[in-house]
Amino acid sequence: MKSFFAALGIGLLATAALAGGDTPANPDARVYFANLADGDTVASPVTVIFGLSGMGVAPAGTEAENTGHHHLLVDRPPMGQGEDGAEELTYALPADDNHRHFGKGQTEVTLDLAPGKHTLQLVMGDYTHVPHSTPIVSEVITIEVK
Repeated sequence: MKSFFAALGIGLLATAALAGGDTPANPDARVYFANLADGDTVASPVTVIFGLSGMGVAPAGTEAENTGHHHLLVDRPPMGQGEDGAEELTYALPADDNHRHFGKGQTEVTLDLAPGKHTLQLVMGDYTHVPHSTPIVSEVITIEVK
């Protein structure tokens, strides 16, 4: 349990260092994986359930205070890092196999993932798919698909 809180603290510090778009978010908001943990071994298809506290979920295009919708980053560097890291913090997230959008307000997905290790990270986006002014991101977890 001690390592969980240490990891949570590291994740919060990393989140605080990021700068996002113009839409404010509740500073106490947190997004997390409700049914998966770092190091889990699973079978495909993999159901991923998104957890959120301190904010509400609203479909893309809905401009409402302290709301957003989920994005799932798959097999790519953590939010804000990598080749397009700086751009993705201030512009709408792309929609591709590595950036899954849930603009209808979905809170879970079932993915067909190939056997092997995969990284996952959740990111909240505002009504235009841009991360909030303080991005709400989960820790990056690695799962193994058997």
